[in-house]
Amino acid sequence: MRKTPLSIALLLAGCQVSQTPLPPARHPSSPAPVRSTQSTTPVDRVHGPKAVGHRDFANAKKILPTIFAGMENDFYCGCRYVGHVVQLASCGYEPRRNPTRAARIEWEHVVPAWVLGHQRQCWQQGGRKHCTDTDPVFQVAEGDLNNLVPAVGEVNGDRSNFAYSAWTRQPTSMYGACQTIVDFKLQRVQPREEVRGRAARITLYMHQTYGLHMSRQDRQLMCAWSRTYLVDAWERQRDERIVRWQGSGNPLVSDPARLKATCG
Repeated sequence: MRKTPLSIALLLAGCQVSQTPLPPARHPSSPAPVRSTQSTTPVDRVHGPKAVGHRDFANAKKILPTIFAGMENDFYCGCRYVGHVVQLASCGYEPRRNPTRAARIEWEHVVPAWVLGHQRQCWQQGGRKHCTDTDPVFQVAEGDLNNLVPAVGEVNGDRSNFAYSAWTRQPTSMYGACQTIVDFKLQRVQPREEVRGRAARITLYMHQTYGLHMSRQDRQLMCAWSRTYLVDAWERQRDERIVRWQGSGNPLVSDPARLKATCG
């Protein structure tokens, strides 16, 4: 059998994004983390619908419909939605086992909240809710608009806190025509090709910004996706809107030099 080029091999590699936030080895030219996830320094947040700045998750959800206005397609399957109602026929979606949840849009953390917080003291004391209630740094990470996308509720639930990976070019359908698949046994998710670059750039951004650890193998996969699936008009428009409402977007989307410095 002919050897597969490295870039293709990485696309189909079964590696997973690490879910253990340890101090990262940062590329000397890559963006410095804004704060370590172990910091307890209070972070200023905004609350009003017209304010510019970081929000907690509850307030982020209030502004997200504005961020995605005119771009109402869910992340994992490409389904159209109106309000919080998924138009299943628009993408050929067939519920796997939860029709009620499949019919609604939820706000998905591309880097799961568990990854952001499970080693923080607040999580050890009371899980995500306790972090949301008491930890100002977790609150900012949980509400970072760069990390939030609309998703079919059923797929969001199935994804859980599983890592992104890729293991097949011919995915067996789980949700009708939707091309995203979940491996529950190995706890991994293969997103549809159309969003792999977006998912990779978000993942790299979140790990840099909040001081999360990513293994060399995992970084290779995210960088391979970033190179193969280039920034598109949807991603640029979303980033511009996030800058407008949060004050900062994802430099790995807006600045090719920053992405090159991150991935080499």
